[in-house]
Amino acid sequence: MALADAERTLSGCGTDSFSPFTEIIELNVGGQVYVTRHKTLIAVPDSLLWNMFSRKSPKELARDSKGRFFLDRDGFLFRYILDYLRDLNLVLPDYFPEKSRLQREAEFFQLRDLSKRLSPRKSGYITIGYRGSYTIGRDIQTDAKFRRVARITVCGKTSLAKEVFGDTLNESRDPDRPPERYTSRYYLKYNFLEQAFDKLTEVGFHMVACSSTGTCAYTSNDPNEDKIWTSYTEYVFCRE
Repeated sequence: MALADAERTLSGCGTDSFSPFTEIIELNVGGQVYVTRHKTLIAVPDSLLWNMFSRKSPKELARDSKGRFFLDRDGFLFRYILDYLRDLNLVLPDYFPEKSRLQREAEFFQLRDLSKRLSPRKSGYITIGYRGSYTIGRDIQTDAKFRRVARITVCGKTSLAKEVFGDTLNESRDPDRPPERYTSRYYLKYNFLEQAFDKLTEVGFHMVACSSTGTCAYTSNDPNEDKIWTSYTEYVFCRE
């Protein structure tokens, strides 16, 4: 009776006509009970749960005494696995101490992207620099006119630079640099500082310092002409 009842669990919510599983599924994961939708469990193609609940029939899967599908894994950490499957986004508490164990669970469930996000990240510094120019009119109260940033340079350890910027990193000025060596000759294939900052923030870097210098590159005796200044600015990012 328990198995039959489990097949009809919350059947009023409807079933997928193409699947032998009910829309709502009960799981027993290491003694912890979870209730979720069938579509959540198959959200990531080729994952373990996707194979279990799309390639197999209910009769082929292990169950507990109450008919719930049974998984002999860490019941506490499974809540984060399930949260990830719901919207493919990972949100962990601050100072989460079980990250390495959660990565092991992600590997077991064959969630490659989640496992990659949980991989230990190397600490270090990356410096972003750019040269620019601007003009200041004869009326010092008027706004400066900035020109386009010509090139954004990247300085730091090669492996960190490649991890952060990937295919957007131009390595032509320093090709074949070993991963553990440092370089100051890389630059980016785009000219938007905010895009570089977003890339760094996404992988855990934060700005710790910045500096800028300016030099008057051209001036005229004619008070009606604008002065042209050149500048060099650096932003230092750190990941601990």
